[in-house]
Amino acid sequence: MYATQALTDLVPLAAELDKNKVTPGVLGFLVFAAIAVGVWLLMKSMNRHMGRVDFEEAPDPDAVAADTAVGAGAAKQK
Repeated sequence: MYATQALTDLVPLAAELDKNKVTPGVLGFLVFAAIAVGVWLLMKSMNRHMGRVDFEEAPDPDAVAADTAVGAGAAKQK
């Protein structure tokens, strides 16, 4: 009953709106600004956390084996 009453009350208001004059207004700007500030803070935090990462990659076992084989072959030729 409440939904039908709300729709009955809001339909005449929607018919009166001029589509060329409808804007997001101050509330839309504030929501957009809040999202922009939140994204900026998240990016700043991510950069700080990524700067703290100390990652040393372990050498590839196949590359180490190939290097030692090449080094051993070069030593035999001398």
